[in-house]
Formats: sequence, C-alpha cells, structure tokens
Amino acid sequence: QVQLVESGGGLVQAGGSLRLSCAASGRTFSNYAMGWFRQAPGKEREFVAVVSRSGGSTYCIDSVKGRFTISRDNVKNTAYLQMNSLKPEDTAVYYCAARAASYNFLPRDGYDYWGQGTQVTVSS
Repeated sequence: QVQLVESGGGLVQAGGSLRLSCAASGRTFSNYAMGWFRQAPGKEREFVAVVSRSGGSTYCIDSVKGRFTISRDNVKNTAYLQMNSLKPEDTAVYYCAARAASYNFLPRDGYDYWGQGTQVTVSS
C-alpha cells in the first residue's frame, strides 16, 4: 500500500501561483511514477501531468504546458505540481496518484493509489 496526502491548495487570483505537494508513505516511493489529476465541478476527472520514477522525464497536457511543472524528490518521498499563471478554468480538486511503472514510463492512466485531493480555486 502507498498512502498519499496532498497539500498546498487554496484560493488564488488569476495570474497567481500555487505549489501542490504530495507526500507519500508506505512502499518505496521511487518504484512509482507519480501523476496529478484534476476534477472540476460537473466534469470528469482529467489527467494533468506525470513524472517518471527518477524524475528525469515528465509529461503534461497541452492546456497547462508552460504554466505547470511536475517534479519529485525521492529523498523526501514527495511529488510536486508548481502551477503558475493560473486561470479560472484551472479551478478543480487536484489529486495525486501513484502507479508502479518501469523506469522511464509516463503513464496517463491505470494508477493504483490516490490521495484525497486538494481544492484549487482561481478567481477572475
């Protein structure tokens, strides 16, 4: 089992920044690719970004490219999502997730473990 706890959400004005953290415990953190997802009111959950086990490879969806950066610290067992230039359409509950993966794999689905979510609200 892997336990994931997100933090760092909040209310921010458009154009502002937030950094989300996802603290992991349980099994060996570096064995898992880490992803971030979000779910806006009335919408399905959406994949946002993923970082490989080593942190050397990342991928994010087009709508956040250039604004969001995913990273991880395998010593601190924590994944991060730095969000800059936030827009009202980024408002959602953000979830981190873990998936056992091969070394450089960047999965967009099939995650095994999920956090409880953290609310991000961007005002216009």
